[in-house]
Order: sequence, then C-alpha cells, then structure tokens
Amino acid sequence: MQSEYCTVLTLFPLKSVTESFARVIHGLTVGHLTDHVIQRSKRMILDTLGVGFLGTSTEVFHKASEYSKIYNSNASSSVWGQSDLRLPPPYAAFMNGVAIHSMDFDDTWHPATHPSGAVLPVLTALSEALPSSQKFSGLDLLLAFNVGIEIQGRLMHFSKEASDIPKRFHPPSVVGTLGSAAAASKFLGLSMPECQEALAIAVSHAGAPMANAATQTKPLHMGNAAKHGMEAAFLAMLGLQGNKQVLDMHTGFGAFYANYSPKVLPNLESHTWLLGQQDVAFKRFPAHLATHWVADAAASVRKHLVTDRAPLPTDHIEKIVLRIPDVQYVNRPFPDSEHEARHSFQYVACATLLDGHVTVPSFHKSQISRPQVRELLSKVKLEHPGDNLPSFNTLYCEVSVTLSDGATFTECSDTFYGHWRKPLSQEDLREKFRANASSMLSCDRVERLIEIVDNLEDLGDCSHFNNSIVRFLLRFINI
Repeated sequence: MQSEYCTVLTLFPLKSVTESFARVIHGLTVGHLTDHVIQRSKRMILDTLGVGFLGTSTEVFHKASEYSKIYNSNASSSVWGQSDLRLPPPYAAFMNGVAIHSMDFDDTWHPATHPSGAVLPVLTALSEALPSSQKFSGLDLLLAFNVGIEIQGRLMHFSKEASDIPKRFHPPSVVGTLGSAAAASKFLGLSMPECQEALAIAVSHAGAPMANAATQTKPLHMGNAAKHGMEAAFLAMLGLQGNKQVLDMHTGFGAFYANYSPKVLPNLESHTWLLGQQDVAFKRFPAHLATHWVADAAASVRKHLVTDRAPLPTDHIEKIVLRIPDVQYVNRPFPDSEHEARHSFQYVACATLLDGHVTVPSFHKSQISRPQVRELLSKVKLEHPGDNLPSFNTLYCEVSVTLSDGATFTECSDTFYGHWRKPLSQEDLREKFRANASSMLSCDRVERLIEIVDNLEDLGDCSHFNNSIVRFLLRFINI
C-alpha cells in the first residue's frame, strides 16, 4: 500500500485524480453547459421518466415496494406510481431506480453502461425533499444531471475493458454509484473536499456481479446505485472520511476494471462534455441492447419468408443461424422468464421472425411459452465470427434462415434505429414516452410533462411550481 501511495504522489505531485474529479464536480456551472449537451440530456430525462413510469407495473418493482414500506417516513420523497407511499430520499431514489431498469428499457451509452437511471432518481428525490426556502432553476437540475453523467463517462475512459460489453460487474452498479454521488454532491452544494470524500465513500458502495443478469435482482443494481450515491453525499456532508486517493489506486476504483489507467481531468477552462461527443442509444423494445441488432436483421430476413399477412411457415424452417459477438449472459437458448427472454439473442430473433416486431408484450409469459416460439428456438444456432467484437460501438448481427428446400436467406445489421449512429427522431422518442407514460398518466398530463422537459432549461425560479420542478411533476404523476 505504501509503495502504491508513493507512486501516486510521484505521478501526480500537485493534485490527484480523485482531487481533479472533486474539482470538476464542485466547479462546473450552468455556464459550462452547451446547447448540444442540454438537448441530448433532455432526451435522456424524458426517456428515463417514461421507462420508469412503465416499470412501476412490473413484479420486481412491486416486490421492492413491499420491502421499502418498512422505511415509510414523514420526511420523505415520492415513489413513482405509488401515491400512498413516501420514503426517505435515498429509498425513494432506490425504488425509482428499480422502476427505470426493471424492464431493461433505459438508455445505454458507450463505453457500456445505463447512465441516466442512477442519476435522475437522485435529483427527483432530493428536489422534492429540499426545504421550501431552497430554490433552483431548470438549468440547475440539468447541470447536476450532466455532472452525474460526465463522471460515469470519465471513469469508464480509464480502462479498455469498460469499452466492451461487461463480463464481470454490471457497470451501473459501479460507475452509476459514483455518478449518483457526483450528481447529489453538485445538487446539494458540497464543497470540493466534501465532493472528494463522497467519491471515496461511493467506491465502497459500488459493485454487483453479472451473475444476476436476467434475474429480478438486476434492476436492484440501478436502485442501489442511486441510493448509495446519495448516501455517500449525505455522509460526506457529515464529515465522514475515506481514502482521498481512491480513484488513483488499483486497490481503489481500479479494483473494478482491468488495465485501469486514471488521468487527472483537464482544467475547467478547457472542459468538454463527453455527452457532447458521444450520444446514447434509446431502445425501441425492453431488452438487452445487443438483441436490437438481432431484431433488426431478423425483421429483414422475415420479408423474404412472409408475403402479405400470411403466417411464418415455421414447419418449413430447417435452421436459423445468428452470427453475433460472444456475450455469454445474452446466450439463453430456452428462456423461461421475462428477464431471461430480455437477455436472449435466440428469443428476440424467433419472436421477430414470428411476429415481425418485438414490443413490451413480447416478454409476457404467454408469448415466451408459445409452441411456435419453442419450435423455432430448437432450430437456432449461434456463431461468433472473429471480427465481431463484444462492443456496442462495433458489433453487428447476421441472421441466416435455411428452409427445408435448401434455400437460405441472410441479412445483416450493423446499426439499428435508436443506436447513437442512427438516433431516434425527437417525435419517435416522444411517442415512446407517450406509450410508456400512458400506463400511469392521462393524455393531457403526458403532453404537459413532455412540454416541461422540452423547456427545462428555460425555467427560472421554480418556486411557483411548489418550490421545485419535480414536486410539480410529481403532482401530475401521483394523482
């Protein structure tokens, strides 16, 4: 430990990586926000709210809700979709984070993580719980949100491993926890030393293994990231101390990633936002991002097999080959649950070939267990071409269907609609939000919420919205 500490001091004689992160969190202002970053982050906020609203209908959300009732409190924040349940801010953030990731419908970034779900619930919970004397603007909320996103991106750029689809840890449980701590620290106005301590504390809360992918436990990773990051900020405010070099050390944050090579962040005068350089992907159906390439290619193959509205001739299909990256936790030949189906290359391919599309109901038990689906699943083979690397930025999917007469039809997808290279239009993003939010809100309230998010940066003093943007939003959400 001593030799590593000395190495850190030698490499960074004036400031540490951890200190530079604290300086960025503390020092960034609304003046640093660019129009490009504001527009992208508003799209992320709208999409995250929508998938969170839809997620309140899931079994895992209701199980977590029953658990969280033991923390019911008068000093509290709202839980989406639960008008009779109020919780302390960390537990409200936990519940809303679970809702956001309960269907794996939330945004995805590169390097690989779901950036918004660990940050937005923190800000909605904190802003509702702040004293009425506290006032903030839409730009204040956007700044804290973007600080939380930025910290996640900066950390992932310190390791080549982070660029690939994860194998060991679920990234939101790692970088999301620190992003949550950063957003909370910014929103609560922590000093630079307190920001540094919050990051140190958050590292000790971070981490969840990929073994729980495709189970009801995976959404808890997002809820815990939101909750633990907020708790780290609270503890730092109370003076709790951690290792001030935690981001510099291989035994600190470096324990999560191989080839960890941290660097001091640039000065604020030359700061550029990673979100301005790298957009996120928005999903059109609730499943692991890699399956969206499969759906795209399978839909193209289906056009060769089906004319007009005739059903797919499943009995004439001899073999289905998927040429995809080797991602073991999305290789599930015969999924039995909605969570397994959302993490199954095979299921998404077969559902698309049968139905022509994949939607929210595609993952209901009745759809997964259809005899036609099970028949097709038995005919699927996977191949892993050497050039098809497990990265959301470079992977492709090729689907080949061979019929009993020997005819083979093959289609390839290298970019699907919704990926950052082919982003959803603003209207299609709004349509996704409308479809998701309508499970909770009336049409008028859905449209009003779209309008609020669209104009978030123009809101000044929000005291006329019950002293907080989110309190105004939640008045719509929980009625």
